[in-house]
Amino acid sequence: MAALGSPARTLRGLLRELRYLNAATGRPYRDTAAYRYLVKAFRAHRITSEKLCRAQHELHFQAATYLCLLRSIREHVALHQEFHGKGERSVEESAGLVGLKLPHQPGGKGWEP
Repeated sequence: MAALGSPARTLRGLLRELRYLNAATGRPYRDTAAYRYLVKAFRAHRITSEKLCRAQHELHFQAATYLCLLRSIREHVALHQEFHGKGERSVEESAGLVGLKLPHQPGGKGWEP
């Protein structure tokens, strides 16, 4: 299993994803129930004087997993919108999607020197 990083970094990542989700609605993300729940949960599971706090590690693991899910969904939607079929495309558009350029003929089609 990969290292989780710090809980503060995970919380910031989750809040960033909440901002992305609420940007479409125009509503501030701090007014949502998800924001209030996340902040409350992370505050309740702060580092204690114990050497190993199982509940804190479980919360951090679940939060990191949920962050990965939210990022993956956002990136999937962005890729789907970019590459989703829009009907027939011209040869130039299809070549541009994969980073290619068609050769340019100065005289047009059928040009011969």
